[in-house]
Amino acid sequence: MPTQKKSRPGRVNQVGLSKHDYRGAPSTLCAGCGHNSIANQIIATCFELNIRPETVVKFSGIGCSSKSPTYFLNRSFGFNSLHGRMPSIATGAMFGDHTLKAIAVSGDGDTANIGMGQFKHVIRRNLNMVYIVENNGVYGLTKGQFSATAEEGLTLKHHGRNDFKPIDICLEAMASHATFVARSFAGDAKQVKELLKAAISHRGIAILDIISPCVTFNNRDDSHYSYSWSKKHETPIQDITYVPLQDEIVLDNGFEPGSYRKVTLHDGSTLLLKKLERDYDPTDRMNAIQTLEEAFASDVLITGLIYIDPDRPTLTDLYHLTDEPLNRLSADRLRPPREVLDQINGMMF
Repeated sequence: MPTQKKSRPGRVNQVGLSKHDYRGAPSTLCAGCGHNSIANQIIATCFELNIRPETVVKFSGIGCSSKSPTYFLNRSFGFNSLHGRMPSIATGAMFGDHTLKAIAVSGDGDTANIGMGQFKHVIRRNLNMVYIVENNGVYGLTKGQFSATAEEGLTLKHHGRNDFKPIDICLEAMASHATFVARSFAGDAKQVKELLKAAISHRGIAILDIISPCVTFNNRDDSHYSYSWSKKHETPIQDITYVPLQDEIVLDNGFEPGSYRKVTLHDGSTLLLKKLERDYDPTDRMNAIQTLEEAFASDVLITGLIYIDPDRPTLTDLYHLTDEPLNRLSADRLRPPREVLDQINGMMF
C-alpha cells in the first residue's frame, strides 16, 4: 500500500502557530471590498507579532465593517454589539480583564453618526484598545445612504446630492485628546500592517481611520472614498522602506525636500515619490491638527502616524485595577466586608 504524504504545515512563528491559525471564516463581503484587505493585514500583524489569538478580544457594532471580525482570529473571543454602542461593551469587557488585547472594528456610520458620542468618550477615557474605523462614506449594509464622513457635493445615483460638511475622524480623535491617531488606505497593505503593529503596541486608545472603498455603492472615481481618488491624492507623512530581493534601489543626489522623483522598480513599474517639505513630528499635537486641517483644505489624503502620546495614563491606570483580572476574582474577594459597607453607609448621613 502506498504511503500517504503528509501535508506540510506553513511557516510557524515564535509561539508555534502558522498564519492559518489566525484566519477566520470566509468573507461574505463584496469582492474587492477594502474591509477584506484590512482583515488580512490584522491576520498578518498578529502572526508576525507572535500574539496568541486567545489573548485577543474583538468588538464591533453594526454595519459591513462590523462583520469584519468574523473574518480574522477565529480562536479569539468576540462581541458583535448594537449600532454605535461598541465602545460601551468594550469598556466593560476591558474592565473585566485588562490583560487581553482589544481590537475593535467599526465603520464611519457606526462611529461618526449614531456612535459619535460613545466614540468621543472612549477616547477621552483612553481605554487600552485598537479602534479601527473602516471608512467608506456610505451605509453599505443598507444600500448606500450617505454617512457623516461623505464629502460635501458628492452625488450618488440613488441618494442625490450630499449638502453637508464631512466629519474628519482623525480631527475628531485629536479634539478628544486621543493618544494615538493614524490614517491609512486599505489599498496600501504594507502601511496598514505597520500602523496596526504600532497601534497594538501602544498603551491607550489607538484610533486608525482606514479609507476602505465601497465597490458597490460609492465607487465613483471623483469620490474621496474611491480607490482611484485615494491613490491619486495620498500623501504619506512617513517613509515606508522597501527592501527588494535584488540589488537595493538607491536614489542619487538632488532629491530635495518638496520635490518629486520617479523611480523605476525591478519589475519595470514606476513609483512617484514626494519628499515632504519639513520633518514631521508625530508627538506635536498642534502640528498634527494643523497638518490635518491643511490636508483637508488642499484636498489631500494624509496617511501615516499623525499623532502619538505614549505617556498619558490609560483607563486601567486611573482606576488602579488589580494585576489579576476582575473576572478571575471570587465573590468574597470582590465584595467589601460588612464593616466597610457600614462605614460607607454611615458617611452618607
